[in-house]
Amino acid sequence: MKTATHTAYVKANLRLEELLKVVSNDTPEDSPQMIELLEVSDIIEQYEEIHFPIGLPTLQEMIELRMFEMGLKRKDLAALLNTSASRISDYLNGKREITLNVAKALHQKLNIDSDIILQ
Repeated sequence: MKTATHTAYVKANLRLEELLKVVSNDTPEDSPQMIELLEVSDIIEQYEEIHFPIGLPTLQEMIELRMFEMGLKRKDLAALLNTSASRISDYLNGKREITLNVAKALHQKLNIDSDIILQ
């Protein structure tokens, strides 16, 4: 498949807006509008994957997100992970690598994906 150009991407976005006004969940999959919607969506997706890649969040970002979601302060997280608040600060500031035990606890207790922990 040929790489989508910026012009093709812009045209696909404009056409997508028009198609979304006439296509719904009730539109048959074999209708010309639905087929075109899928085609312009593919152009947009291909262009965005190349030009606007979204990587995994960093481990520090995920820890901070989970702390926010769970209403935890650093001392609370330290108790949960069986470590000290200063260690938590070192992890979050990138001054110290996490240990295997802390990695396991992050996965089990904060439900952080292992891919993010291991990156």
